[in-house]
Amino acid sequence: MDDTDEAKAAVAIERGRLLFAGPCDFVAGAPNLGALPQLRLPEIAFAGRSNVGKSSLVNALTGRKTLARTSQTPGRTRQLNFFDLGRRLMLVDLPGYGYARASKTLIRDWTTLVRDYLRGRAELARLCVLVDARHGLRDSDRELMNMLDDAAVSFQAVLTKTDKTTATMLEASCHRVEAELAEHVAAHPRLFRISARSGIGIEELRAALAALARPTPLG
Repeated sequence: MDDTDEAKAAVAIERGRLLFAGPCDFVAGAPNLGALPQLRLPEIAFAGRSNVGKSSLVNALTGRKTLARTSQTPGRTRQLNFFDLGRRLMLVDLPGYGYARASKTLIRDWTTLVRDYLRGRAELARLCVLVDARHGLRDSDRELMNMLDDAAVSFQAVLTKTDKTTATMLEASCHRVEAELAEHVAAHPRLFRISARSGIGIEELRAALAALARPTPLG
């Protein structure tokens, strides 16, 4: 990276910091499509297996500890939770998938809600698909990515909990995930490596997401 690229990256990181350090308010928890907010802001949604760290990532991005509810119990998020970031961007915490101990009816309802949202939401600017660095891609992740390819919904893969594995295991996991991402037409080529706990990669992800925000707040 030359000096010009470094300067551009520094500017992008600062813009991301300023955006995510600003006001961020819970707007709504939508248990069905009829309850989705209609603020017409670009939306960044976070999807992944239960307990992959979606709520923790939302908190880390915004520099808050309790904006999005976190839990050690998989399957706690049971609706689409919307957070208004300075009237410029909407963050959407989606229910996790792949948690077999939930009832079949509940799993079906969550799955239908999330997929209908992803396929039909005009405001959706980017979907971040979170993958636990310790486990890599699972069949439920692959199923989601195939659906996103078919629906032409672009997504960004984010490797979470990178501080909870060794450097060697992390590199191996990254290579495996990147190889599979290359087979998906809807996938962005860059794989972000982050840790909500230590802050690894948070600045870079903020910068990438801030580039999708509305340029100025609504009046």
